[in-house]
Amino acid sequence: MAATLTHERFTGPEWTFERKLDGIRLLAFKRGDEVRLLSRNRLPRDRSYPSVAAAVRALPAGDAILDGEATGVWRGEGGAAAYHVFDLLWLDGRDLRALPLEQRRALLAGLPLAAPLERVPLLHEERPWERARAEGWEGVIAKRLGSPYEPRRSPHWVKMKVEATQELVVGGFTDPQGGRVGLGALLVGYFDGDDLVFAGRVGTGFDTRLLLELRGRLDALEIDRPPFTRGTGLPRLRAHWARPEIVVQVAFIEWTVHGKLRHPRLLGLRDDKAAREVTRESR
Repeated sequence: MAATLTHERFTGPEWTFERKLDGIRLLAFKRGDEVRLLSRNRLPRDRSYPSVAAAVRALPAGDAILDGEATGVWRGEGGAAAYHVFDLLWLDGRDLRALPLEQRRALLAGLPLAAPLERVPLLHEERPWERARAEGWEGVIAKRLGSPYEPRRSPHWVKMKVEATQELVVGGFTDPQGGRVGLGALLVGYFDGDDLVFAGRVGTGFDTRLLLELRGRLDALEIDRPPFTRGTGLPRLRAHWARPEIVVQVAFIEWTVHGKLRHPRLLGLRDDKAAREVTRESR
């Protein structure tokens, strides 16, 4: 079961929250003394986490399937690993996947786990994503009470990643498609010396009023050639270019290895900032 990414921030009595761990997703299968650890893409990981395999083998259950996240890698005698268990799919001949989340958790709570196995604790903060940002976590996972375990990307599990923010300069836009009005996405970048570096497209975070307002301002700044002097991935079709004068504030998850924004969304315009002052900020 995989979580669906959201940029929304919400709570409610129908949701519980856990820390989003930055590790390797593992399913642990136990049948008698036989144990298998499989990654998300079904690759064996028994040799990478022998201490985890040994602890699963020692569980007081005839057969079980655990779901969790492994952190650290065992390397000889000097390494360490942990397996953070957050779900129980099977126990002693019983398929638990159709049970509500809270019942699966109750059965998991009754299963004694020894190190390096540990349960993922629930978060009880009113705004858990603020704790995630303050403590440098990758994010939080919201899980809907009453939901079954589904072997797919499900709306019943939602991941809220910690976002970074960045001021960026608009150097163009793409045409709207479908029922969209005004523009499709902003083409944005930042200055590095005299170069305007292309940082990607921003296509979410707009309402109709803002789409039309931006299209009007960008039409008045239209130029014939891209103002970007560095960066890859500029669109070749249905793109319009503009003098780099409009500054926007963007939220995003991270910079990619190719220097692009991952999952960006518009937060608003920055009329108080000169475009030439916009540089890439370190996270």
